[in-house]
Amino acid sequence: MTVLRVLSYNVRSMRDDVDALGRVMREIAPDVAIIQEAPRFLRWRSKCAALARRAGMVGVTGGRASGANLVLSSLAVEVTSRHELGFTTDRRLHHRGCALAVLKLAGSPFAIAGTHLDLIEAPRLRHLDELAEFAERNLADNAPLIVGGDLNAAPGSATWQRMLRFGADAFAAVGSGDGFTYSTADPVRRIDGVFADPRLRPVKAEVLDSADIRIASDHRPLVVEYLLPDVDTETGNGVGVGAL
Repeated sequence: MTVLRVLSYNVRSMRDDVDALGRVMREIAPDVAIIQEAPRFLRWRSKCAALARRAGMVGVTGGRASGANLVLSSLAVEVTSRHELGFTTDRRLHHRGCALAVLKLAGSPFAIAGTHLDLIEAPRLRHLDELAEFAERNLADNAPLIVGGDLNAAPGSATWQRMLRFGADAFAAVGSGDGFTYSTADPVRRIDGVFADPRLRPVKAEVLDSADIRIASDHRPLVVEYLLPDVDTETGNGVGVGAL
């Protein structure tokens, strides 16, 4: 059975202690990271590449066109396809988007989408509809989808309910404690979440804290572990883990 370790992390455009940020991500050692608020302005490509190097990871997809969302991975992950989605825009609001990829770990395929939603609910809901439509058209049918990021909304909101179309809230299913991710200085809100296709069983979810985390960003990192379906060696398709 293969365990997939996923990190969701808003890095505040690397405006805080970048050395601490690198240490945090290396210590977490995720297989895949979805990053929000990656650098998006001057020399953003080189800054995103530097973030991947500091984390001991490689860049898969994302950047300015996807609303400053990134997907990073370890070298153990195989990339099947990569996508950048820009959401429809609203006057006076930030450009939003999503970074998506279809990946494999130990031969088991999965898809992942990382996003950073707006502060206002109406565009958040519209953008989640756009993400769902894009994923249905462009991602492989046999790859269970993980969707997560900075939702700028709390559990119980319409946004959170809309996220449940992608599957269970991992922290609600297997996390402990309050799960507050914002802010690092005064954690009072759970606004970061990871949701996944029922074919992926969450086995662990935690919001981390440390001295480095408190100076690396204004968000705490959310780490989720999933059991990936075993791969049928004859067909190449995944087999479920739900009955285990």
